[in-house]
Parts: sequence; structure tokens; C-alpha cells
Amino acid sequence: MALTGQLQSFALGDLPLQRGGVLPDARLAYATWGRLNAARDNCIVFPTYYTGNHDSNARMIGPGLALDPARWFIVVPNLFGNGVSSSPSNTQGAAGGPGFPPITVHDNVSAQHRLVVEHLGARRVALATGWSMGALQAWEWAVRFPELVQRLLPFCGAARCSPHNFVFLEGLKATLAADANFKGGRYTEQPSAGLRAFGRVYAGWAYSQAFFRESRWRDLGFDSLETLLGFWEEDHLAWDANDLLAMLHTWQQADPSDNEAWNGDFEAALASIQARTLVMPCDRDLYFTLEDNATEAALVRGSELRPFVSVYGHCAGAPGRFPGEMAFLDAAIRELLAR
Repeated sequence: MALTGQLQSFALGDLPLQRGGVLPDARLAYATWGRLNAARDNCIVFPTYYTGNHDSNARMIGPGLALDPARWFIVVPNLFGNGVSSSPSNTQGAAGGPGFPPITVHDNVSAQHRLVVEHLGARRVALATGWSMGALQAWEWAVRFPELVQRLLPFCGAARCSPHNFVFLEGLKATLAADANFKGGRYTEQPSAGLRAFGRVYAGWAYSQAFFRESRWRDLGFDSLETLLGFWEEDHLAWDANDLLAMLHTWQQADPSDNEAWNGDFEAALASIQARTLVMPCDRDLYFTLEDNATEAALVRGSELRPFVSVYGHCAGAPGRFPGEMAFLDAAIRELLAR
């Protein structure tokens, strides 16, 4: 069992999916830090975010931090579609590329539960947490397994994809589809024009209006707005287009009540959560909004809403990116783990 974040792979076999069909020879890539204690109740589940991986989340894990491997057994499962776990880019045969089956947050958490409980042997999840799409998964954990999950701390995310968030993601998808080289996902070379456009569109949503008004891109070391946009272009050029689309689909379908257990009763699903809950949006997040988070937090008994106040918008919660915001988050995690 890895102690320091070594990448591992859990073979799931042919994974039945929520929307029907299977993901053949599914593999869940993950990393762990620390050791499971004798009571098997010190496990923290920290799923990855959109375009993130286990190394991305590792920026919040270490000695002296709230997520300290000396005390906690921290499990970071990689999202299906992120190019590390099973994804369009690494799946062979008909299920690869544009044939990759539709994956939901429900599917991800089902696989993660098998990893954490059956394979790694945890009896309790001391905390489910995550940023952005990681938060979507953390909410799903708390709804699906209320007696297992003791604490919940989603940050700069939401319990479900809102209609406005859905539309934002539709715009991103359209940038790829508009590239003549995309060819319905059957490209022979990456659709670079579409990927560049994708990055430019995303940059406008990742931060707040104040971030751009105050030229706060200088905080990140960029000498101009154009340099920032160019960085976002180059970052997305490194991604496989079908991988991006697979994760976007998962994001858009997020809703912990969209299953046979709850039949779409979102309020009842969140009311079923037993975990001690701290919800941490950013006050200027443009798509996982403070308003949506306040509505969701009010549905969970005894929960607290504690927003970041930050011009960095959605990116305020990006693991390891902004020291002030990370200190605020680390203190909140530490406080919740002490309850």
C-alpha cells in the first residue's frame, strides 16, 4: 500500500454503468498517502477535478497540513476520462475514442466505493472532500453512503450541475465540434483550433469579473491579459479532446438524486446526509455560485456555509494555487476533522 502518492491501478472488470451498458476492462487509477489505522476509520476520500489528477490534489497533502498522512489515510481516485483512469484516450477497441460510454458521477463513486471499502478495507470515511468536479463526487459520496461518510467538505463546487452551468459547458463542447478536424470525435490529429478556443472560453469563467477588472492576472506572473489567455490555450492543447468531452458529460449529468433511490427528489436526497457538513463556495464563482451553494447547504441538517471571499472566483479553491485561500481552506478542514 503506497504511503507517498505512488500511482496505482484498481482493476474493476467490465463495469456496469448507470445509463446502461458497460465500461469494458475498467481501471480506476488512484494514489494513497498514510496508513489505514487499526479501526479502519481514518480514511479521507479526495477525488480529482476536471483536468486534474492525483498529483494535482497532492498539493494539499503533507506533514503539518490538515490532510496529514501521519494521521489520515488519504485516497485520491482519478476521475474517469482524465487520461489516467479509464478514458477515451486509453481505452482500446470500440469503447475507445468517440465510442467511450457515457459515465456519470454515480458511476465514478460506485467504482470509488469498491476501491475504498472492498479493496483498501476502510470501514468509515472520515471526510469526503474535493474541488469543483471533486466536490460533485464528494456530495455523491455523502448521499449514497450516509452511514459511511462522517464528514463532508465540498469546496468551489456544488451538489449538482445547475442549468446555467450546463449551458456554459455546452459552449465549451461547441468549440471542439466546430473545428473541422474534430470529425465527430474520430480525428486523426487533435483538433488544435478547437482546443485553443476551448481554453480561451474557459479562462473567462475560471476567475471573477473583478479579477479581470483589477488586472489580477499579474498575481499569477502574467505580463498581459493576452499572455494569460495564451497559457490557457497551451494548457488545453495538452489534452485529448474526447477525454475533455467525456468529463464534461459526467459534469453535466451530476445530480445525486437522479437515480432509482431518490427519483429526482433533490431536497430529500440532501436531507438524508448524516455527515457533519461544511460547504465552501467562493463568493464570486461564476458557475458554482454562492446562491446555489446556499440553497444546497440549507437542505443538509446542521450544515454550515463558509464561503471564500476572493477575486479568484472558481479558482480560489484550486489545490495549492493561492496561499491565502489555501490557508483558509486548510483551517476549515482541520476544524471539521476535529469535530
